[in-house]
Amino acid sequence: MSSAGVVKTRENMKVLDLVYIAIGAALIAICSWISIPTAVPFTLQTFAVFFVLLLLGGERGTLATLIYVLLGAIGVPVFSGFSGGIGILFGNTGGYILGFLFIGLIYMLFTKAFKKNIVIKVVALVIGLAVCYAFGTAWFMHVYMKSSGEVGLFTVLGWCVFPFIIPDLLKMALAVVISRRIEPVIK
Repeated sequence: MSSAGVVKTRENMKVLDLVYIAIGAALIAICSWISIPTAVPFTLQTFAVFFVLLLLGGERGTLATLIYVLLGAIGVPVFSGFSGGIGILFGNTGGYILGFLFIGLIYMLFTKAFKKNIVIKVVALVIGLAVCYAFGTAWFMHVYMKSSGEVGLFTVLGWCVFPFIIPDLLKMALAVVISRRIEPVIK
């Protein structure tokens, strides 16, 4: 292959990477608008974060998540309930949205450091989700206590984490199943 052919292939891969990242960010946005009405409403936002990481890999998936967060920060209504703006990120639940970046970073570190098998990928997602919960909960408590007064850790966990653990694990399992079916087509 000539050097011109190698350069052309690298440029095509960069363009393809950008397309995948943009599609990943759009998928996260679309899934954040899909709400499952229950006593505590659930969105498919975390499903999309898991799915994008599994399908695109750590680097592209994390960049897609970052683009999603940045779009929301500048006011594009990509967050749940068709909301957007920096105020959402600085609000009570903004830490959980920013925590999606931790899921991506942990996934990227694990899949680079260890063999990229499904067990490592799932362990990375579970640890990333736990870090997202911890960061989001600390953020929620800080913001909530500044505006509304003292609140206990277990109270916040009861509001913001415990109701979401099983649904998030189910969304993770669904993302694993779907990504494994689609992955051969993408490659």
